[in-house]
Amino acid sequence: MIGVLQAGMLDSPYSLTEVRVLFELAHADSMETGELRGLLDLDAGYLSRILTRFEGDGLITRERSAADARKQLVRLTAAGAATFAGLDRRSAEEIERLLGGLPEEDRALLVGSMATIRRLLGEGSDRSYVIRPPRTGDLGWVAYRHGALYSAEYGWGTEFEQLVARIVGAYDPARDAGWIAEVDGERAGCVFCVHQDDTTAKLRMLLVEPSARGLGIGRRLVAECLRHARARGYGRITLWTRDCLVSARRIYQTAGFELESAEKGTENGAEVTEEMWSLDLAATS
Repeated sequence: MIGVLQAGMLDSPYSLTEVRVLFELAHADSMETGELRGLLDLDAGYLSRILTRFEGDGLITRERSAADARKQLVRLTAAGAATFAGLDRRSAEEIERLLGGLPEEDRALLVGSMATIRRLLGEGSDRSYVIRPPRTGDLGWVAYRHGALYSAEYGWGTEFEQLVARIVGAYDPARDAGWIAEVDGERAGCVFCVHQDDTTAKLRMLLVEPSARGLGIGRRLVAECLRHARARGYGRITLWTRDCLVSARRIYQTAGFELESAEKGTENGAEVTEEMWSLDLAATS
């Protein structure tokens, strides 16, 4: 679709491999031919023919290395830099054309799928994530994932899912705030900061998918919640949790929350310890 199988890349007289050589040279002041050959895994004779063509077209200069006369340094000329800039611009325009008709969610899914391929094939092992405001469909996902995840991990039943659904239903975008974490274009976590009274906010529904744990998403979501609460002028923020949620409690403690009270309760027939935590925002700003 992007024309890499055509004889000339992006309607140019240069092949994909030749454009890739230009790309590497454009992002370096100069490169030694052996380094360029190793980077692109090219046959020495093939690379030599490419560089000879570029030199004939006035795109590059070649000179002996001052540090080692056995090595040859290659750099783009002004004409070579201009040629690459034009190809780079056309490439961006082509990608923009391909993606321009896709809705935002489909673009995120496409990019995330590409990242997944790279990760599974051994590239890009450092997984990244984005934090964004909720969009249409996210609130339903929040209730669903809380119900499914806590049922699988703790045996909590339908009543807990209904509780979360009521909290989600009370969310007011005009007054409250929320954040969705995405990893590889897929939802991977959430948290909400909701209004309790004029001076107090409440942190609610912190969740991180098992596949995304260990990336620091939980800490980042809590930090976003606290930043928002301070910006809105709240003096205090509270949260409700249970003592079995060890990882979440650790995040709350690190953020400065302190345990206010604890009492016994039940969930789906099992005993749980309900906890209330709070943080003085003015004292920790």
